[in-house]
Amino acid sequence: MGTRVDDIMRLCCEISAHYEITDVVKNSAKGALVAGGSVFVGGLLGGPLGIFVGGVIGGLLGSWLTRGQFRPLPQILRELSPAQRQKLSEDIMAILGNVKWKDAAKLVAMVMSSHVLRKKVKAALLNYVNNKL
Repeated sequence: MGTRVDDIMRLCCEISAHYEITDVVKNSAKGALVAGGSVFVGGLLGGPLGIFVGGVIGGLLGSWLTRGQFRPLPQILRELSPAQRQKLSEDIMAILGNVKWKDAAKLVAMVMSSHVLRKKVKAALLNYVNNKL
């Protein structure tokens, strides 16, 4: 795999770590539905004490259902296949255009110091993750 692809993958990992992007939305919603449903049913069946018991049981059940499913985006990016890395790299290269860099550290510093580039790379990264993975 080319050095440029490796540099861009490092950039994507840095940006996703900077913004602390994870795949939490879907899993959090699942856990919240389980916990909320349990609280509702507990309240219907047992009043205030039922709300408490339903909350405890629902929280534990929601936690159990979603355990191990929250992965940070840098971890997901490291697990991409070479073809997926290449495609993501091409998407990011289209944004970077004629930007020149010597190594990954210079690329990361350059993009992180430019609000516009950082925002565009983040948007492309999220778009790729949401649509391709």
